[in-house]
Amino acid sequence: MIMKIIMQLGTLTCPSCMTKIEKAVANHDGVENVKVLFNASKVKANFDPEVTNADDLAQVVTGLGYEVENVKVK
Repeated sequence: MIMKIIMQLGTLTCPSCMTKIEKAVANHDGVENVKVLFNASKVKANFDPEVTNADDLAQVVTGLGYEVENVKVK
């Protein structure tokens, strides 16, 4: 079963930040359909919970130096 994650980030200051986050999350095993909403400072993605989890995905973003303020999983 595929799940959806929405991560609220601290303010994104440039479009290259958006691209950097999108590529890193998309390259994580078990993730598909990643979309970073620059103006809303959100990351949306679908993931396979048998391969990865919300904590791992949040760590991908924080590992890049960005703040994850809130995580919702559906």
